[in-house]
Amino acid sequence: MLPVDFAGHIPLQRLPEWQRFGQAVQDASFCTDSIHLIQAGGLTIDLSAQVTSPTCRATAAALLEARGFDQARAALMAGDRINQTEDRAAWHTMLRDPAPIEAVAQQHQRVREFVEQADAQGRWRNVIHIGIGGSDWGVRLVTDACGSGAKRRLLKFVANIDGHALEDAIQGMAPQDTLIVVTSKSFTTAETLANLRRAVRWLTESGIERPYEQVVAITARPAAAQALGIPTDQIFEFWDWVGGRYSLWSAVGLPIALVLGADAIENLRAGAAAMDAHFAQAPIADNAPAQLALAGVANRSVLGYASLSIAAYDARLQYLAPYLQQLDMESLGKSVDIAGNAVGVPTGPTVWGMPGTDGQHTFFQWLHQGTDGAAVDFIMCREADHQWVDEHTMLVANCLAQRQTLLQGTSSDADCARLVAQGMPQEKAQWLSRHRKHQGGRPSSLIVLPRLTPHALGALLALYEHKVFVQSLIWGINPFDQWGVEAGKNMASGILQELRGQAPAASHDISTQHWISELSHKS
Repeated sequence: MLPVDFAGHIPLQRLPEWQRFGQAVQDASFCTDSIHLIQAGGLTIDLSAQVTSPTCRATAAALLEARGFDQARAALMAGDRINQTEDRAAWHTMLRDPAPIEAVAQQHQRVREFVEQADAQGRWRNVIHIGIGGSDWGVRLVTDACGSGAKRRLLKFVANIDGHALEDAIQGMAPQDTLIVVTSKSFTTAETLANLRRAVRWLTESGIERPYEQVVAITARPAAAQALGIPTDQIFEFWDWVGGRYSLWSAVGLPIALVLGADAIENLRAGAAAMDAHFAQAPIADNAPAQLALAGVANRSVLGYASLSIAAYDARLQYLAPYLQQLDMESLGKSVDIAGNAVGVPTGPTVWGMPGTDGQHTFFQWLHQGTDGAAVDFIMCREADHQWVDEHTMLVANCLAQRQTLLQGTSSDADCARLVAQGMPQEKAQWLSRHRKHQGGRPSSLIVLPRLTPHALGALLALYEHKVFVQSLIWGINPFDQWGVEAGKNMASGILQELRGQAPAASHDISTQHWISELSHKS
């Protein structure tokens, strides 16, 4: 049973509960005399710098009830076929369930045994991971974020079809001690298969007689990998009900285990499972993903903030923003609801950012004084896990200060008075204080991790997964398909054939046709 009946689906703008929620948000303000904290999965989420009011909270709960929140949440966790446009489940929560179904448990065990055997034999000092999008960002994020200690193996990534990506990856690698891990759900991804072919050729040209014995495949199409020549015992499976951007928790995490140890991927799953339990059980008022989602919908669809900046005050989270870009923008970049009608309100925001304090010296000027502004998610660790305690204190101070300044702004009158007190003439002080004024009133959330461990990171990523799901429910869109991506890939396939002279010219816009003609002779 689908959680939403298409025939009975009401477009968001016609939903009375939406109209009441929108009005409540417009009438609300920042509450500066109370704090709004939620504990979830070992994390602390501070929503005190989001607009709110008692009416906001009441209408938000009514809106989720009108959208069938309880039923949709239960359907997600039960593995129902909630991906309506592709008629399949989105059961990524099962991948980190403490007691998963047999097929999942079997693949988890196979990953552990593969890694333990490689460790015992001292094999594979180097690993090259080939994948793109959801097959790449999660592994890249986790190994970078949690790999500050001793790494067991050198891991390099090849995602882009640009030849420089593979050239950089193989530079300095010993071919006889290098494992190629290729991840592709469909095992048809053009960039991934092209890079795999080149990697295998590199092994062959380096004197490796049976190169596919040094290749591991992770895919939902094991027969396709086997047909290519990859040994069956080196093919790990996940399933159609696992979306690429939700696949980190499956055998896709094998490179993490190779580099950080099998316990790391299991602790990552445990952190996500803790957030799953919170999401499944907590009432709306205390449900961290639901409350983050409501704030996100208010900021995007009511208050008009077109983007969400991810400001992670930990240098090891440099890949968090692009990871969340894919999760959020591929899921929520939709303009048609599940009934096929225009949503009618702005949906998924642009997601962008970089670690603090680098971001402060890059784009925070725009956040503070630009005409548009953006909602911001600040992320920090409560404790340092290195010896530079004072530097960590400086990092935390910067995070809190930027957040407060975005919220409270600065007073031109007070600034002018300070300048005059310092000896500046009154007229110049008034002029300069107008340039120095910070408007304030810009919303943000603060997410605090105890430390950056696999468990805490798993909880953080699951928090965002569930937040995206709740936002999709409110907007009435399917977060599990990506037809926009598919359209571009199909177009690229046809143009590639034309550039190679293997297909007649198709109908193109005048500019595209010019460049096909200009470049085809160089292919």
